[in-house]
Amino acid sequence: MAASSAKRRHKVRRRADMSLLGGIRPPIAVLSALLLSLAGITALGLGRASQGSVPEAVLTSQQRFAEDGAVAMRASIDESATDLTRTAGLFSAGEPVSPDAVLDKIGSVYQKWMGTAVVEIKSGRLLAARGENVPVTAIDTSRLSAKDGLTPRMVRLQNGETRLLALALLSWPDRPQQLLIASSSLRFPGISLGQFRSIAVIDSDGHILSSDGIPEPEQVLTDLQRDGVKRSNKELKAFSKVAATKAAQHPLTAKEPGSGGFPGVSGSLLGSSFQGDRSIAGYATLTGPQPGEGTVATALGLTVVAMVDVAVDPTRVAGPLFGLIAAAALLLIGALAVALLIGTVQRPLLRLFLESRRLTRGDLARPVTVPKYGEAARIGQALERLRRQLVGESADTAGPPPGSSRRGRFGTRGLIVVCGVLLLAWSAPMLLLFNRADSTVAVPEQIISDQRERTDTLSDRVRRALNEGHADLVSVSALIGDRTSPEDMKKVLERTRTEHLRYRSLYVRSADGAILARAGESPHRLPAGDGAKDNDKPFAQPISVLNSSGKEPVIAGYAEIPGRGGAAVIGEFRIDFINSLLKRPGLGQIRVVDGEHRVLAGNTGYLAFQKLPKRLDELATGTSQKTGLTARASGVMYRDGGGVQVAGAAPFVGGGAAKELGWTVVSWQPAAGLAIPEYSLQNRTVLAGVLGVTAAAACLGWLYIVVVRPLRELAVKAEALAAGDRRTVLFPHHHDEVGAVARSLELVRQQLQEQRRHDSAPLAGRN
Repeated sequence: MAASSAKRRHKVRRRADMSLLGGIRPPIAVLSALLLSLAGITALGLGRASQGSVPEAVLTSQQRFAEDGAVAMRASIDESATDLTRTAGLFSAGEPVSPDAVLDKIGSVYQKWMGTAVVEIKSGRLLAARGENVPVTAIDTSRLSAKDGLTPRMVRLQNGETRLLALALLSWPDRPQQLLIASSSLRFPGISLGQFRSIAVIDSDGHILSSDGIPEPEQVLTDLQRDGVKRSNKELKAFSKVAATKAAQHPLTAKEPGSGGFPGVSGSLLGSSFQGDRSIAGYATLTGPQPGEGTVATALGLTVVAMVDVAVDPTRVAGPLFGLIAAAALLLIGALAVALLIGTVQRPLLRLFLESRRLTRGDLARPVTVPKYGEAARIGQALERLRRQLVGESADTAGPPPGSSRRGRFGTRGLIVVCGVLLLAWSAPMLLLFNRADSTVAVPEQIISDQRERTDTLSDRVRRALNEGHADLVSVSALIGDRTSPEDMKKVLERTRTEHLRYRSLYVRSADGAILARAGESPHRLPAGDGAKDNDKPFAQPISVLNSSGKEPVIAGYAEIPGRGGAAVIGEFRIDFINSLLKRPGLGQIRVVDGEHRVLAGNTGYLAFQKLPKRLDELATGTSQKTGLTARASGVMYRDGGGVQVAGAAPFVGGGAAKELGWTVVSWQPAAGLAIPEYSLQNRTVLAGVLGVTAAAACLGWLYIVVVRPLRELAVKAEALAAGDRRTVLFPHHHDEVGAVARSLELVRQQLQEQRRHDSAPLAGRN
């Protein structure tokens, strides 16, 4: 039995000699490293939060502006190519018509092409033409049968302008095949530039193909204005070269981590300063609606560059002094907290570890050095009592020394709380007090202007999309005519709905309300024409909202079929299609409202036919008022107790079937979400406070779980062992300092048990 006990003691000693990988050192070391890193982050991060010459929010806004231009141009080019191909297909599916009739019909339905022409492919003879001269000689008709023979292409004219040519085939049996050509410029459709902004389309080499916003030298009056025009042209060319280089990157490598919203390559550029203004630009490539999805327009390799001059703000929100002071305070408080942990927790525990090992080795001559505070003091007192018992004193005689209970009153848990309070004294003001941005934050005027202009661009985009949808209906109604059978009607409707995903339902409705042909979902219930009003139309306007309540609005377009006694083609738009037009980053919440300011569509969650908030309703009302001949977009900034908001509103302005709707697009967003210096400084200050709280909670919580709680349990068991409890086995929870002390106490317990058996053996022999 003695040999077995010796083996157990040897095994416990071997485990006690293990390298201490856990324990009290790692939490304190990690806390020290985290606080030192946080001090560096605070000094650098808060020191760099000062305002530069151009706020980051303004640069980002120009990037978003260029993205809007790229989205609009890509949609316009793709729509034009699709419309031409679909129209040619519808003509080819019917009876042969003359080239002049084809061009006249296209010109009456679509007004977006600068010139159109029909060419006989075999002979190359020009059969008909409308508008400006189309450069038909630039098209090699012998290569039209190739895989990409009918793809749109760009042609540079002799005057230096660039034209985009869209191609489609006209084919009828027993007639020579014809080529339908439509020419358009690379001008931006419906982009609201505002003042002092220019926009350009460039090719992959950085050459400017089309630009707008910079006046020609002969259009200005003074030499100073001419110098400004020269400088603007020079800056735009320089930006174009840089943008073309950056546009050649892959979208995944060009974007910063975490940035999204635009699947292509985009960014912002800083230019030179001139008389207190600095040129900045945004650029964006023409890219598909989904990442990796190519379209007709994306194959052209075009990039949009938007440039504007902004006033340079020489003021600074804060310099590096605050960051340095905050970092120095953190170093001081952190050093005090770490020193407290080392001096009152780590060193006493390591001393206990050494003293307990000394007792297990049989060195009982010297008294145990007892720490002054906490559980370490209680365990040290218990070790001293156990040492005296090992040298022969009884448990009753080797009692605790006088006043020892006061030593353990303030425990290690209290020390952890004190350290947490010290670190919280630095983190809490950073979280709640310092660098608070209130309603007096200076928002750059360019931000408000961009909110207005981008909202105006979005309004025009929605209006044009509805107009395009109505033009499709007019085209379909003209091709159906008075002799088309319901089966052929359905084929035309199915083809139109497949090529244009904007419709949820397409159908032909007779004057008495009967559905002659349908494609897509079931149509909404329409009122029948009364035969006496508005020519039996189911609704008065070409585009109308068919309901005034429900889960979603039903928006439909109407085009009467000539020669069918009031029959009409009706297309109901998908509300998701309109919502998708509004999903532009950097504008906040966007709503499309009708003339009564009821919500019809939005980029985020909304209730259909819900009224706008009061002040936005007032903004929409004021924007709808005509200034001169038409209403104009407006932008405004609200300051109140809830913070600062930037809002913009733009009514439908322009021609087409959607003009009479009286809709308005309203957008708003909190300025706190923009990269304005005051908010950036506040966010970085709050981040520093959060990191401080996180580091303190993680490391002190780690210390409490791994060291403090096991140490408190061990103190109770050590005192019980010193009081005479020889039956309770002490085993370590972790292989660390506390576990090593527990193993030493277990060895002492075994030694006391053996000592007791040896002392009782002679008595048993005498009996």
